[in-house]
Amino acid sequence: MDAFFASVEQASKPSLRGKAVVVGGLGPRGVVATASYEARVFGVHSAMPMAQARRRAPNAAYLVPRFALYRSISEQVMGLLRALSPLVEPLSLDEAFVDLEAGGAAWDERSARLAGAKLRADIRAATGLTGSVGLAASKMLAKIASEQAKPDGLVLIEPGTERALLGPLPVRTLPGVGPATGDHLRRAGIHTVDELAEAGEDELVRLLGKAHGQALFAMALARDERPVVAERETKSVSVEDTYDVDIHDRVRVGTEVRRLADRCVRRLREAGLSGRTIVLKVRRYDFSTLTRSETLRGPTDDPAVVREAAARLLDSVDTTGGVRLLGVGVSGLADYTQEDLFAQAAGVPADESPHEEAEAAPAPEPETPAERRWPAGHDVRHAVYGHGWVQGSGLGRVTARFETPGSEPGRVKTFRVDDPALQPAEPLPLVSRRPGEDEGAGAGGGTRTESR
Repeated sequence: MDAFFASVEQASKPSLRGKAVVVGGLGPRGVVATASYEARVFGVHSAMPMAQARRRAPNAAYLVPRFALYRSISEQVMGLLRALSPLVEPLSLDEAFVDLEAGGAAWDERSARLAGAKLRADIRAATGLTGSVGLAASKMLAKIASEQAKPDGLVLIEPGTERALLGPLPVRTLPGVGPATGDHLRRAGIHTVDELAEAGEDELVRLLGKAHGQALFAMALARDERPVVAERETKSVSVEDTYDVDIHDRVRVGTEVRRLADRCVRRLREAGLSGRTIVLKVRRYDFSTLTRSETLRGPTDDPAVVREAAARLLDSVDTTGGVRLLGVGVSGLADYTQEDLFAQAAGVPADESPHEEAEAAPAPEPETPAERRWPAGHDVRHAVYGHGWVQGSGLGRVTARFETPGSEPGRVKTFRVDDPALQPAEPLPLVSRRPGEDEGAGAGGGTRTESR
């Protein structure tokens, strides 16, 4: 998918179509998750510190991610891929490998092009968004082709042309060559894939070690025998937060760990999973990162159990000097809980287990309007103006623009943060565009969007 998070935001917000949009953490330590192609013109890219992005593109719209919406659209796209083949290997919410031959969708160059073209059209019809397709005889080459196809294109690497295509490309093009490996190769005078192949396997093993050296030499010769592996099993579920200011108060650290434990359990339950091993992650003021884990007697999805285990793990960590990141995870996953087993042994259905009922955490108190957070880009509904989204908030005020995916660019209004007429809302479905309709249609009448 092309600039996925940013493209979703543009599709759902008419005033942002054709404008620079940056999605990510908006705090002082936030980083860019995705930048629209309009923002990339200014040099903004993913993983860039948000402060640097703001300096490069001060007039862009800066939005907090809406992951629930992104996941729902991703599921639509993955469904289209699975209709093509039983062998679909998701890499992230917006990217996947598909073995077209396994599903009978393609067997030669012509049928592959037709399958790729139909897929792009189906994605556009289902979501209103664009995707880019790379077609090749191996995963490595298909990935490279998809990057060359962006945005909104299709590239097929014909068999027999692989070496000629790869040769002049920089070594960073190959998977597994990150900044550190790239710098190491550059110091050895190796800049392109051709130079990597010319160096020979023995030299690469000497420079990078046996496994890495042999793998890179094979890729430089366009050899990649890795199969497409259908949906990998989830090994863990975790959540973490990076804080704008280091936390020094030990009580606050404990409160944050409990909150993260509850969020982690919610994710577990949404996935219908439980786990035996609780993991705590702490990144301290000096960037040193500590992890601690505890394995329970059986799998659980009980928030009280996970909170208590995480608190015990925190007791063994020195947080003197401050904490910049905290995380809680659960691994050793299963699709049942220890409580289910107890219930079954007693002849009680799992959903009526008295043990589970007694241990259930109390429901959180509903937040008052004054306690609400108003993340930039998130959805709201007003009793008079209808559906909209937050442009920014601060100093006791929240500014919202009222528009929907299918409307014209909407009006902007400012309210007190505790105005009872303004409520957080769920995202609206994206409106699919008609075939041939210009993606930027309807964007011309909007005023400039600023996010504070």
